[in-house]
Amino acid sequence: MTEFSEWFHNILEEAEIIDTRYPIKGMHVWLPQGFKIRKHTLNILKEILDEDHEEVLFPLLIPEDELAKEAIHVKGFESEVYWVTHGGLTELNKKFALRPTSETAMYPMFSLWVRSHTDLPMKFYQVVNTFRYETKHTRPLIRVREITTFTEAHTVHATREEADMQVKRAIEIYETFFHELGIPYTISKRPEWDKFPGADYTMAFDTLLPDGKTLQIATVHNLGQTFAKTFNITYEALEGEHEYAYQTCYGLSDRVIASIIGIHGDEAGLCLSPAVAPYQMVIVPIIFKKGGEEVLDFCRKLEEKLKGEGFRVHFDDRDIRAGKKYYEWEMRGVPLRLEVGPRDIANKKVVTVRRDNGEKEFMDFNPETFIEDITSLMEKINIDMNKKAWKSFEDEIRTVESIEEVKKTMDELGGIISFDWCGDESCGKDLEETAGVDVLGIQSESEDGKVCMNCGKPAKHVALMAKTY
Repeated sequence: MTEFSEWFHNILEEAEIIDTRYPIKGMHVWLPQGFKIRKHTLNILKEILDEDHEEVLFPLLIPEDELAKEAIHVKGFESEVYWVTHGGLTELNKKFALRPTSETAMYPMFSLWVRSHTDLPMKFYQVVNTFRYETKHTRPLIRVREITTFTEAHTVHATREEADMQVKRAIEIYETFFHELGIPYTISKRPEWDKFPGADYTMAFDTLLPDGKTLQIATVHNLGQTFAKTFNITYEALEGEHEYAYQTCYGLSDRVIASIIGIHGDEAGLCLSPAVAPYQMVIVPIIFKKGGEEVLDFCRKLEEKLKGEGFRVHFDDRDIRAGKKYYEWEMRGVPLRLEVGPRDIANKKVVTVRRDNGEKEFMDFNPETFIEDITSLMEKINIDMNKKAWKSFEDEIRTVESIEEVKKTMDELGGIISFDWCGDESCGKDLEETAGVDVLGIQSESEDGKVCMNCGKPAKHVALMAKTY
């Protein structure tokens, strides 16, 4: 692929995903094709969350005094908050923050809703926009000032053990979700200096884009009782005593769409899985001087049949060259192209061309088995795209044993580095500064006898590091 940053920016425009020309830096407009990808992606996640969560919607504005209650939390966002200071021409006596994240908006209400142990657990989620005054170089879908696809879940529990179990459940939710999308990932426990402000600990999912940098695509936070004590979220226990609740929260953003685009795309443009593609297949008629109407009629009926079975299909009957249609739909990432000409109709065949690998097949057009054959092919495309992405991802994870090896590996290959680490914060920060990369987090425990790559002390953890967005 050509230089990824340029390719990514170009494909967002050419495939009509978003328009970045909105007159506020770091904010963009979702175009119809991009919004459909977003919609289908969110539908997958919502279906998983709806199994044991309730969807809600909280206001955008957060009163300044509520935001200020959790000092550690606010400190993590204080340089990024947008403030509303006027209502019309009247200066407000209390400023309102545009939601940077929703803890301080939701938890005052949780304190009203939670009364008894019988109310617990509570599990809510919402899909909202959040605002952060990003001071670094903004990048569409990756580093923005308005996150338009912020999907966050918040849960309340009676015990620490239940909160820990919910963290595991959240990780399972995201594993299922990313599997559906064919997005490979690592899961690690963020170091203390990089955890969510106010959390006991943070678990994070990271993927890898073609430029060798990692992208954080989801986080899961165990909040312990930090926010419950701040916002007085208590419940009456079985014995009649009032106890502080335990909480978790987890979320993801527009970066998921960036991953779908960046991980599977190629020189020809987007390459979308059937799970999220606006059109899962496009029908292209091959017209000659004779038999044109017969072909068009066949294609219309084929489109109707496929739509009736729930597929997202487009029949491209424009009066332009077939090659131009091929180029356009390949660039837009449509998973499967169906070509139909007079000879195909005569032979009772339909030509299928896969976007992910270019494979061409003459599929029998048997009315009794055709839908089953197409369904199987769609499933195979999903599976193959997933396998290919994971293979490429795993090839980019490398174990190193020295700082010099880190630098050499990063300069020549990029990707993710696995190493043994003592776990000390001072050592980790020194490592980041020396190596010029970020410690992503802890993945597992070190084997006996291993020493820290940086300081030489006994190693406690196998950790990951990489260049990050």
